[in-house]
Amino acid sequence: MKTYQHKQSTVPAYLHEDNTFVIYRKNKNLSCVLGGKVKKPGKRGRKPAKIDLKAKLERSRQSARECRARKKLRYQYLEELVSSRERAICALREELEMYKQWCMAMDQGKIPSEIKALLTGEEQSKAQQNSTKLAKAGKTETHSNNPW
Repeated sequence: MKTYQHKQSTVPAYLHEDNTFVIYRKNKNLSCVLGGKVKKPGKRGRKPAKIDLKAKLERSRQSARECRARKKLRYQYLEELVSSRERAICALREELEMYKQWCMAMDQGKIPSEIKALLTGEEQSKAQQNSTKLAKAGKTETHSNNPW
């Protein structure tokens, strides 16, 4: 491979069969010198026509419309999510306030009626669970005595 003097520096190059110099550059792109003019490598194929530009512009507009629609849906979803979380926060604050009132009442020696109802409800449910367990145990014993 011969080196040819370039304007700025000496670069490796070779003479191609169609009498064009192929010059290797640092970024490994090739340039061809034809009749003293440097041809830079570009995209192959035909140049896009104006019809293609119009189609490209229309595709771009359509893409922008779809993007705006997606953005609108995303914001609607986020707004619904925020409102549902705000409702949940309000409900929890009300529940917290109720528990605070119960604690203040119990500090004064009073048992709130809601707590009494919860306690009696738990006792009743425990009694019901025990009775259903006993009933199930009785049924299994009667079935275990049956040889069939």
